[in-house]
Amino acid sequence: MDGLMQDKAVVVTGAGRGLGEAFARHVARAGGAVVVNDVEPALAERTAADIRARGGRAVASGHSVADPAQAQAIVDDCVREFGRIDGLVNNAGLNYEALPWEDDAERARELVEVNVLGVVYTGLAAVKAMVAAGTGGSIVNISSGASLGQRQLGVYAASKGAVASLTYSWALDLEDAGIRVNAVCPVAHTRMVWKSERALRACPPDRTPSKIAPVVLFLLGEGAHGITGQLIRCNGPHLHVMGQPYLKQPILERPVWDTESVQKAFDEVLGAHLENYGLEKRVPPRLREWTDTPSRIA
Repeated sequence: MDGLMQDKAVVVTGAGRGLGEAFARHVARAGGAVVVNDVEPALAERTAADIRARGGRAVASGHSVADPAQAQAIVDDCVREFGRIDGLVNNAGLNYEALPWEDDAERARELVEVNVLGVVYTGLAAVKAMVAAGTGGSIVNISSGASLGQRQLGVYAASKGAVASLTYSWALDLEDAGIRVNAVCPVAHTRMVWKSERALRACPPDRTPSKIAPVVLFLLGEGAHGITGQLIRCNGPHLHVMGQPYLKQPILERPVWDTESVQKAFDEVLGAHLENYGLEKRVPPRLREWTDTPSRIA
């Protein structure tokens, strides 16, 4: 990867540790200049200092992505220090587990402000700078397979679903400007999994952030030319493209739908086409009833 990011400048948010730190280090090792952003300034400076000690170029930023003015300052730091911005990795994020009836509104608000609005604020600032420069660029958002639905992660899953939708939309808007927008859904052993026995079982210590970083680096580089609007999932050994929502057949049509006709549509047709839901692909009760009824099977 030597020289892959030569003469490029990249912002990585949430880069004081974990995945963001691995992303920033890989960009620097590939020849890129990095703004190492983290809401904990000491951690940001530690990562940046280590990159510089190894011959790389990096500056630290302690701004919060959840504030639009501070998000703008992160991008401004990159342009001021390195003369340009070619890439953005929207990695900063929060996570917690809670059943819906035990969730806390303030904690949910804070998560959405970082995971969704933080991506929006920093992304908008980066896009404006890239468009003004006219040199294109690459944005890599960090989403999650949890966006498909996962137990005890409702607010987190919703935030990552929003990031996925934002990725699709921005990819459409920015293609003509030469700005690629993709998302990575990583599975890595970081502090986000430490408090969850379920997550620890699914993500052993050997699945380190450094095993995800090459995917992000690839998407930032010119080798990913023509790849945009994609969700890429990597858990270390496995790498694949995630499917996107679609309109499922059959599509029933009538001039006006009333409650009775909707009921009939599900009883006679659509009930057999319900989607298994969530990351675990649970079968909806109505679909179980449909397939368990001999007359329906016939």
